[in-house]
Parts: sequence; structure tokens; C-alpha cells
Amino acid sequence: MDARLNYFADPTAGKALKYMMSAGKALKESPLPTATQELVALRVSQINGCAVCIDMHTKEAAAAGETSVRLNLVAAWREATVFTDAERAALALAEEGTRVADAAAGVSDGVWAYAAKHYDEEQLTALVLLVSFMNMANRLNIIAQQPAGDYEPGQFH
Repeated sequence: MDARLNYFADPTAGKALKYMMSAGKALKESPLPTATQELVALRVSQINGCAVCIDMHTKEAAAAGETSVRLNLVAAWREATVFTDAERAALALAEEGTRVADAAAGVSDGVWAYAAKHYDEEQLTALVLLVSFMNMANRLNIIAQQPAGDYEPGQFH
């Protein structure tokens, strides 16, 4: 399977993606815990059906020490006992922030309060930016039908 577009060869995409990659790096360096970042990136990608991002974030999380049990349970995190309350709050915010078209209210006050209970303002900002960033990345990859399976951890660092 070949992608519809080669973002790395296109001059316009190259200019724009330089800033996107820089934003991704800034998010990685944020005070939001790495495990939370990878779990959120994975969950957003699962919701959107972005195979290349699921591949990437599953492998990055595993390389960072995440267990296969937790990775396998991200899609059913509500029923799983392996996530902290803070991670559950981040996953809830990620889901509501990703499914804004499904609920006219967007992120509910209850989900926001739950996340605010576990994260300070800088971490909350990073979390909101990460959810938004992942939704954009998912859409870029889904529209171009980027193939999945070949990602190597650290490939874009």
C-alpha cells in the first residue's frame, strides 16, 4: 500500500510540517508525564482509526517501558484497573476532546473538573494541545492513507 501523498517530498508540506514537528517536540518536553502522553496519543488515534499513529504510539510507549497489558487495554480503559486516576482523567478528556462532533457540548464540565483535579494548568494546557495535535496528525495520515507497520521507535526524533 502506498500513501496518496508524500508529505516529505512536497515543498509546501515540508514548510508546514517543520512547524508541526517542532510543536510535537515541545509537547514531548512538557511536564505532562510521558506515559500519559503516549496513552492519550494512542487513544485519540484509536478513536480516529489512524493506523500509522496507533503503530507509532504503541511502539513509542513500549520503548518507554509501557506494558503490553496497559497498551492492550487503552481502548477499554473505563473497565480496566491498570490506569491511575490521573490517566483516567486524561483519557476521558482525550475522548471528549476528540469526539466533539458527537456531542455539541464538547468537553463536559465534569470531565474538565476531573482532569483539573489531577493536572496543574501547564499540564492541562499540554494535554489539550496534545489532543488537538493528535487529531490533526490523525487526519493528515488518514486522508493520505499512510501505511502502518514499519514505524521504528525514535524514528522522528
